[in-house]
Amino acid sequence: MANLEINTSQNVNLDYKIVSVGERILAFMIDIFLFFVYFYIIELITDAMHMAFSDQWTVFGLQQLLFLPVMFYSLYMHILFDGRTVGKMAMKTKVVKVDGSPAHWSDYLILWMLRLVDLWIFLGSIGLLSIIFSDKRQRVGDHAAGTVVISTKNKVNISHTILEEIEDNYHPKFLNVTDLTDKDVRLIKETYIIALKSNDFNTLKLLRNKVESVLGTSSDLYDKQYIDTVLKDYNHFTQNM
Repeated sequence: MANLEINTSQNVNLDYKIVSVGERILAFMIDIFLFFVYFYIIELITDAMHMAFSDQWTVFGLQQLLFLPVMFYSLYMHILFDGRTVGKMAMKTKVVKVDGSPAHWSDYLILWMLRLVDLWIFLGSIGLLSIIFSDKRQRVGDHAAGTVVISTKNKVNISHTILEEIEDNYHPKFLNVTDLTDKDVRLIKETYIIALKSNDFNTLKLLRNKVESVLGTSSDLYDKQYIDTVLKDYNHFTQNM
């Protein structure tokens, strides 16, 4: 599965997972199942309208109005639910910009318009091939809108606590670590632990550089020492508030 760097609210880069082709297909199939349920309901309503109206054009017009929610489904769902449809919610995935920032309504509009190319022409083969041969698993609409679909699952089997063991007489080095939020520190710690476990020193270096740019520090500590110090400093201040 591909990796994508995403910015937190404090612009700390962290690795998220771009979803696989299979996950995208499953999310789509869940949405399609909802469509079939809705179409069945429309059929029942249409039968009732045939009994209520003698004018077939009136019935036809009302029926077409009932189809509008399906036609615009992905557009309004993505806008209303932060890049997610019901299928994406079930699969714990969402649409974001390639740089990790939230997608704009205009991006969702591009995705919706190009669904015709990706999903409905040639039975979805164009979109499927585009996803398979794209580094970031992007369909044609994603390329045009500059978006990707990421997983919001946390598949890392580590503790989510931000707590660190610090001595009573601990003296913090970086006084502005409280500019970070608990969420940022948790994500920093998770990435830090993952990098250490996999000996991924490049990720550790990138994480250190980003944290330094956020905090405005310039330390001569090694990468591991620096991140470890930031975590302990944050705990020192938050535990003594």
